[in-house]
Amino acid sequence: MTIDWHPVYLSLKVAVIALGFVLAFGVVIALLMTRRQFPGKVVVEALITMPLVLPPVVTGFLLLLLIGKHGPIGSFLTSYFDTQIIFTPAAAVLAAVIIAFPLMYQSAKAAFQSIDTNLEDAARTLGSSEIRVFFTITIPLALPGLIAGSVLSFARALGEFGATIMIAGNIPGKTQTIPLAIYFAAEANDLSTAGIYVTIISIITFAAILWLNTWIKSKTIHRNGNGGSRC
Repeated sequence: MTIDWHPVYLSLKVAVIALGFVLAFGVVIALLMTRRQFPGKVVVEALITMPLVLPPVVTGFLLLLLIGKHGPIGSFLTSYFDTQIIFTPAAAVLAAVIIAFPLMYQSAKAAFQSIDTNLEDAARTLGSSEIRVFFTITIPLALPGLIAGSVLSFARALGEFGATIMIAGNIPGKTQTIPLAIYFAAEANDLSTAGIYVTIISIITFAAILWLNTWIKSKTIHRNGNGGSRC
């Protein structure tokens, strides 16, 4: 039996690109939300985390209203740039970013909240700039949480279905990701093909989570070992 590998390649590509966006914006926004106070902060945070609890198809419908041909963003892109996002691989990336972002945000926020800010203040008193403090103190201390959030966000983006089918559609060879291939193969009663795709995505996500757990365990053992050597 011949398997179309395009959904696998596209899913990995979409998940990696989406991870780049959620990691960059997740770190920045989580840091701002952790360190800054402003009116309406709780409302903004609720909006950021809504895709985590909303059915993905609802998120996809809202995105469809925004980037569809008659939506504000979609009509703007069509009118001024003669292009559109809907039913393209870019739409699949957008869906994955929106759905996976809350996971990255929550992990990054928890990581930044766990940092002892006295260490950052001590670095500032020694003359370190804010950028140096961020990259030499803040990020290293928050790294376990950021890596955990990255792995979970990657796995979530890889398995995104509801929002993707709403704004990217199921176009074989163009926008069909692994979850879409599984659904439509099962719908066509092609259980062998669906089973192969299920196995592939399960292996990828299992490997990612296994690596994360192994990495966290090794960091814990290393930290405990160092602590024991100082005693």
